[in-house]
Amino acid sequence: MQSLLVRRRAKSTSTAKSTPSLPRLPVPDLHQTLRTYLKSLEPLLLEDEARGGLAFGSAYEARHKIIEDFEHGLGQKCQQRLLELDKSSPHNWLDDNIWLKKAYHEWREPLIVNSNWWLALEDDTMIPSAVRNPSHEGSGYTGWQIRRAAWLVYRILDFMAQMKRNEVYPDTTRTGLWFRHAALQFCNTCRVPQHGCDRFAPAPSATDPDAHKILVIAADWLYAVDVLDGHGEPLSPASIERKLCAIVRDVESRLAKGESATPVSVLTTDNRDRWAENLKHLLSLSPANKTTFHTVTSSIFALSLDAYSYKLPPCHGTSDADLKAHAHNVRSGHGARPGYNRWYDKPFTLIVEANTRAGVLGEHSPVDALVPSVVADYAVVQGVDEDAFPRPLVASNILLSDVEDGGWTRLDWVVDERITTECREAAKRAKAIVDDSDCDELVFDAFGVRWIKEEACLSPDGFIQMAMQLAWYRTLGEFTATYETVLTRLFAHGRTETIRTLSTDSRTWVLAMVDPQCPSSTRLDLLRRAVQTHTALTRQAATGRGIDRHLLGLRLTLRAEHGESHALFDDLYFSRSQTWKLSTSGLSAGEQFRGTGFGSPYHDGFGVNYMPAPERLRFGVESKHSCPQTSTQLFMAAITDALLDMRNLCTSAVQSHL
Repeated sequence: MQSLLVRRRAKSTSTAKSTPSLPRLPVPDLHQTLRTYLKSLEPLLLEDEARGGLAFGSAYEARHKIIEDFEHGLGQKCQQRLLELDKSSPHNWLDDNIWLKKAYHEWREPLIVNSNWWLALEDDTMIPSAVRNPSHEGSGYTGWQIRRAAWLVYRILDFMAQMKRNEVYPDTTRTGLWFRHAALQFCNTCRVPQHGCDRFAPAPSATDPDAHKILVIAADWLYAVDVLDGHGEPLSPASIERKLCAIVRDVESRLAKGESATPVSVLTTDNRDRWAENLKHLLSLSPANKTTFHTVTSSIFALSLDAYSYKLPPCHGTSDADLKAHAHNVRSGHGARPGYNRWYDKPFTLIVEANTRAGVLGEHSPVDALVPSVVADYAVVQGVDEDAFPRPLVASNILLSDVEDGGWTRLDWVVDERITTECREAAKRAKAIVDDSDCDELVFDAFGVRWIKEEACLSPDGFIQMAMQLAWYRTLGEFTATYETVLTRLFAHGRTETIRTLSTDSRTWVLAMVDPQCPSSTRLDLLRRAVQTHTALTRQAATGRGIDRHLLGLRLTLRAEHGESHALFDDLYFSRSQTWKLSTSGLSAGEQFRGTGFGSPYHDGFGVNYMPAPERLRFGVESKHSCPQTSTQLFMAAITDALLDMRNLCTSAVQSHL
């Protein structure tokens, strides 16, 4: 990713002959969408027939008639309404009107685990091993923790400043245009709860002092820290460090006096309507609370300083002993007190533990995880530069006495008994969610993208998706609709589309793999066909010809108040084909990341975030302990077995031709 950054910088120095632009996301062709949708139902219809249900031919013909009726009747009206909506929209029909509300802001479930994504960052090799792996577990803030936090904050701000100066991802390239718009969505903003549908806080003006601050959370107290100068350039790492040291000294002083913070931030883990109700009450208690909330929502991003190093038994999917504990802490904080010391509505929260482990927690609605992960990659790729700080820490891990009295402020809430009680109750509900989350990391290092490309001669993403199809079937004995995210970054303000990974070809291959009588040559041919089909579906979705956003738009244009409805949207297979119990998304190679993850959208499903690198494949897997049908450990083992079986399949075919 760093090499990509260098190329982006190099391109920005040349003079563009013309200003590039990105096309609008099109309204897909109605006929093509409906034909692709019908094709996507085939594996579900075949599976029902195989289990004693209606014959495939009869079930298929029934769906075909429904689709034909819609296409030549009400569907024409719905399509025309989408085209008219697109004409009246500044950017496109989907992102201006539909996606944000329906995918995120109308959802009322708590964000913790369910919606937020998390990313565990690689260790900094500049930090002494005795600091990163202390001989005994302690508590309290540490010098290296603050130094690394200051350095990472600086690097994030530096990236954004370079982008502002057109030095990285310049607006003279189409990639730059898309990335710059997306990157700006997670800075200086915040999700705000409202009854029925959330919203974003208004963007602060460039002259608003809060726009130059970050939010710092320590021991559940909130602070605002100035990190930009009057020209919008980042302050030095040393200045940021002194401010953070001053905050930590203030926290320690308050704790020594027996003070404790009312953990208002834990309210952000609650049901969205309940949080909206509590926020309304909180803001009514004092004008000071409104000022504090404005600073929280307008700040560039958040930094959580944890005065501990969370420990868990080693995870089973990797020899990386403390990876599971690291990922869990980024996801939800300390297991004994999950939901504390975070503001889950902030799109980007940097988290640093006492032993310098660091990660990023993201609120999903303003931008998809790839873009902030690029920024995080830049922040981590260069370790702490000791020359940027006036005093070396060496092996010492004590806090420096150098502090800055200015440039930071407390953000204290005025609370009453109701808010205090609601915080306690919200914390209980957050703990129940986190305790039910079966989350772990698989680091598969037998091979990676290089082998898949060069030896298997297959698409790495298609190969990985087929491995998860096989793992699901071996684990649960059935097939399920599968969601994979693809970016629509070829278009202005493009976000995502769905790849329906479960196909007739993927099902046929999986069944061949579990049939002991099927020869390897047939299995390999079917694998190649399944991957080719997946690649074609990916291309369609990425180029504005996906079907699920279009189907959503068509359904929403129905005028129920005028009696409009259609069997297409009432059909059982319509909902089944969108019940994505296997929800997946790929990030970058993730060379600067230890792990990643997001929650399963269904109680009896899996959420899988994966990072395919040249020599290894990482999977962050989440399911629910309370579901007897799912087990993260068993599914990770099944993924491992599937990948190894696929390597053996491809290798035996190559050897047979030697």
